[in-house]
Amino acid sequence: MQTLWQDIRYGFHKLLKSPGFTLVALLALALGIGANTFIFSVVNALLLRPLPFPDADRITSVLAKDPDSGALYSSYSLPNYEDIRDRNHVFEQVAALTMSTEFLRAGDEPERLRGARVSAELFPLLGVKPLLGRTFSNDEERSSDSFIVLSYDLWQRRFNGDPKIINQNLTVGSQPTTVLGVMPQGFKFPMGASQVDFWMPLISSIPPGARAARGAVYLGLFARLKPNATLAQAEADMNLLSSDLARQYPEANTGLNIVPVSTHQRLVGRIRPALLVLLGAVTLVLLIACANVANLLLARASVRQKEIAIRTAIGATRWRVVRQLVTESLLLSILGGALGVLLALWAIELLISSNPTNLPRVAEIRLDKYVLLFTLGLTTLTALLFGLAPALQASKTDLNESLKDGMRESSGGIKRNRTRSVLVISEIALSLILLVGATLLFQSLRRILAVSPGFEPNNVLTADVSISTDKYPEKAQRVAFYREALDRIANLPGVESTGIVFPLPLGGNFESYTFDIEGQPPFPPGQQPSADRRVISPDYFRAMGTPLRKGRAFGTQDQAGSLPVMIVNDTFARRFFPGEEVIGKRIIPGETRTPVTREIVGVVGSIRHEGLDVEPTPEYYIPYQQADIDSMTVVARTSSASPTTIAMPLREVIRSIDKEQPVYNIRPMTQLVSESVAQRRFNLVLLGGFAVLALVLAAIGIYGVMSYSVTQRTREIGVRIALGAQTGDVLKMILSHALGLTAVGLVLGVAGALALTRFLVTLLYEVNPTDVTTFAIVSLVLGAVAIAACLIPARRATKVDPLVALRYE
Repeated sequence: MQTLWQDIRYGFHKLLKSPGFTLVALLALALGIGANTFIFSVVNALLLRPLPFPDADRITSVLAKDPDSGALYSSYSLPNYEDIRDRNHVFEQVAALTMSTEFLRAGDEPERLRGARVSAELFPLLGVKPLLGRTFSNDEERSSDSFIVLSYDLWQRRFNGDPKIINQNLTVGSQPTTVLGVMPQGFKFPMGASQVDFWMPLISSIPPGARAARGAVYLGLFARLKPNATLAQAEADMNLLSSDLARQYPEANTGLNIVPVSTHQRLVGRIRPALLVLLGAVTLVLLIACANVANLLLARASVRQKEIAIRTAIGATRWRVVRQLVTESLLLSILGGALGVLLALWAIELLISSNPTNLPRVAEIRLDKYVLLFTLGLTTLTALLFGLAPALQASKTDLNESLKDGMRESSGGIKRNRTRSVLVISEIALSLILLVGATLLFQSLRRILAVSPGFEPNNVLTADVSISTDKYPEKAQRVAFYREALDRIANLPGVESTGIVFPLPLGGNFESYTFDIEGQPPFPPGQQPSADRRVISPDYFRAMGTPLRKGRAFGTQDQAGSLPVMIVNDTFARRFFPGEEVIGKRIIPGETRTPVTREIVGVVGSIRHEGLDVEPTPEYYIPYQQADIDSMTVVARTSSASPTTIAMPLREVIRSIDKEQPVYNIRPMTQLVSESVAQRRFNLVLLGGFAVLALVLAAIGIYGVMSYSVTQRTREIGVRIALGAQTGDVLKMILSHALGLTAVGLVLGVAGALALTRFLVTLLYEVNPTDVTTFAIVSLVLGAVAIAACLIPARRATKVDPLVALRYE
């Protein structure tokens, strides 16, 4: 133990005597270990840590598989939910929910709350009890009275954590609602939702006449497996139940395919590939940092040859020398790891504060004991990676060899040069792999941003408006409200055109209905085509900048009592009426229990409602005067490049009509476009940052090797100059060595990138993972950086004084 403390004290002494070396090495290690700790903390929170519920591995999402595309979605009718709950043999509990927006009406302006309507089985299924009070029962779920369970955050924010809130009445929507309980801090379900303020009963929110409609699909289902049941057994049971329901109710359930999936997998499956790619990227960064520090240690070992030779001469064994050198490496790694943890903490705080909507469970990202154990293990492994080889090589030096090295390159010096060259080649190869990956993601994002969304987002402001159906029970009253709002907003200074729509493009909501075509035989049950529905005002397309392809837009003649009409997008027209004149065709959408036949009066360009990287789907539009609406989104095109300047005037317009009706989510349309590519931008920023870091470390490594090489060859260069070598000859000699290392590194890097970029396929958009142009550009850039890094040592070599060089050592 005493010997160990001696090694540690001596190691600190040697590190303090070489502050330049220590600082560069610590910086490289801190960046490498910090980046790995940060990414692992994200991976641990999102992929490795189970959901925060008892026996979370048994919690299952009950999804449905689309028979055509194979895509999984979560949308069931109430009767199908009840059948799955009552007729399965593998689940202990099955619960249903649907997201809901409610307004807490207290004070001058109601507060918009985002929560869920849930069945009473949800809380027992999750195994979570309220912090205060209780949850609602099965009887209360069906009661005409209104009940609510508050989230901890809402309880603290709005009610100052008052424990007397239980059994108090709040005005939620337009009716008194009894507070039954408050959930514990940190509880959030569904976990993928951006905001969950409350939970209210599900059944009582569904109109009695709609509860038996099997064609109305809007519920997400969750289940808890029985203790001895497996997912495979659940899948087999659901296959049988799917067949039974399709046979019993063919009109609604033909093609139904119920698929149970782990809720954890469902939550993080979309981001798993990106996180694994980033974890691989930071591993490459760490390897580059280790190669850099190993190069520094090799250079330092050559300076310490005499010291090591003397220690050996006075009796130190090779193992004793190796242990001392490895101890110094471990000290470096521990200090670098400590700095890396601080960098990781800063990066985690920055990530959480940015509140990325594309990452679930982001608030759970932290440096827990598993992350710290990972960092400790990584620190130890790093010390061995960069410290052991230089220590073993340096320990081979004896006194005679050291004295010979003072005059000319020894065999040990040559071996060190070879090792350093191998390390530099590795740095170049690893850097190229990272740079190729980052460039491919950049190309992908660039191509996505070049895609036309089908509208012109610049200079457009959007704002959501919800009308109380209790205060405005008649459809005509709600239509009149929006008509007056549109007229007043259109008269605001700077507003060029305005309209309303539901759902808003890229807003995250959708409505889809099946339909039949008049004059054609009805489609067989389960084979009806479907299209997304949008409710709009006459000037909506002008406000959004969406082109009218043929026919006409909606006008004042399209009122509630006039001919039911619709406008379709060109995707709809091409798919269902290829080569035909679509204007005048009549469609029968399944929007209501009593079908209404609508005539197509126009065709517009297709809008990418789900994302810039998602192809447009068939859509149809109906005039808001002919729809039963309460919530809509106002869109206003302005003459100003900053449309938010009309945000307050727009809000005041709604308040002047009725101050009790809320206006929320006021944001420019460009923000929604930006948010639609947030996941891709997140991937690019992190991988791009790691690639730039790798490039800098590689440049430092090349500079270090060439600088050391010039120093070692000072005598040789002096002799060459004395014998008549010109400046160009010396430059050629130095640069040829650097270019040789670079060329080998580039070849190995290209081979590695070709093998690894296939893992990026799911993250790319219309970009080939083996794109030749990308590989060529990255290779040229990395080659140019390598040449730039060795120019300073090369120029220094040309200025060697032959007289000084011949007296060298």
